[in-house]
Amino acid sequence: MIRHPFGRGGRHKIAQKAQRQKIRGVLCLVSFFAAINIAQGVYSGDYSTECNEVLALGKLTEAPDVRDAAGFESTDHLKAIYFDALDWKGKPTKVFAWLGLPANRSGKVPGIVLVHGGGGSAFKEWVEKWNDQGFAAISIAVEGQTDVKDPNSTDRGKSWKQHEWPGPRRSGIYGDSAEPLKDQWMYHAVADTILANSLLRSLPEVDADKVGLMGISWGGVITSTVMGIDDRFAFAIPTYGCGNLSEAENQYGRALGNNEIYKQVWDPILRLDKATMPALWFSWPGDQHFPLDKQASCYAAMTGDHMVSLIPGMRHGHGAGWNPPDSYAFAKSVVGSGTPWCHQTSAAVKGGTAMVSFASSKPLDGAELISTVDTGITGSRKWVESSAKLKRDGDGWKAAAAVPSGTTAWFVNVRCGKLMASSDFQQVL
Repeated sequence: MIRHPFGRGGRHKIAQKAQRQKIRGVLCLVSFFAAINIAQGVYSGDYSTECNEVLALGKLTEAPDVRDAAGFESTDHLKAIYFDALDWKGKPTKVFAWLGLPANRSGKVPGIVLVHGGGGSAFKEWVEKWNDQGFAAISIAVEGQTDVKDPNSTDRGKSWKQHEWPGPRRSGIYGDSAEPLKDQWMYHAVADTILANSLLRSLPEVDADKVGLMGISWGGVITSTVMGIDDRFAFAIPTYGCGNLSEAENQYGRALGNNEIYKQVWDPILRLDKATMPALWFSWPGDQHFPLDKQASCYAAMTGDHMVSLIPGMRHGHGAGWNPPDSYAFAKSVVGSGTPWCHQTSAAVKGGTAMVSFASSKPLDGAELISTVDTGITGSRKWVESSAKLKRDGDGWKAAAAVPSGTTAWFVNVRCGKLMASSDFQQVL
């Protein structure tokens, strides 16, 4: 039976079998309406059915069945669990996760779904960090793994022990695109993320209107994808990962340039106009995997407010993504006021001077211009920091800096103590 994972709130009146039937029923029903939409010309092209099947995942709004994960050290506030997910190749699957509540709380608390990147798993530490910030959190493992290392593994990317109900593992860069859509890893990763949202927001301790989403690296790709599918999220934090990768001048572009399933079905940019929640696009100029121009094309496609934070020297990794204070400050500002604490309101170059205006609910105490004269993938360019003038401008702030001759791309960073906000990434064509 479905039950509250922390032993409170009573039992839901639905059994595991009935829950799975309900999930299948929802997907079948949406597929039926998708077929009607196709007939009416809502979608066009060869991949209309697949596009509708992806959107159908947004209907997985029932909380999945939960069971304790045996053999893991849990407390009254932090538990290892499994929750039911979609069948894969005719077999039931479950998702391993760490689920935590703040130890000290009063009333309902905001929440966040956390999605790891390549080589990662459901991280207990990540949940604890968000719990310390006053958020309920669930960190999910999206490749059928637990958080126990497999001593027999020789593959760094698959170094975690698999549990007995796994779905698909990631196969390179959308390497399973020839498989039926519902057997592909991204299909299940997206479904797992949406089901985790349904679970977290069902808890009586959680404010269902204030549940966000954060993913790191491949988790950022999943986050970018889910943003246009599940409109219940109050905010999103794609870290490094983004869409529009078939155009990237690196391994992603080489792998995806001729992949029509990615370009017409899975590319997050296809649905980011449906992303109405505020989002923090979090990265650094030296990232070799997810170019800043591709990330910028994604936040330009959004409907909701966006904030950018590009931290020089941040590096690429799970700890590098969750240790800085920026994601927590952004989330708190959105659940508190509905908007990011800082964002660009205008940017232009006039007479060789970059001028950027920011709206900020916090006082700013410094600014820098980050620029390059190089070309090619942004992560391989040399980025140079130079001083920028910062002053109050009515209710906002204005930063100005001379743009070096030959500059090919730039952005401005502003600081509030240890927090950093960036202007939109700018290319000089």
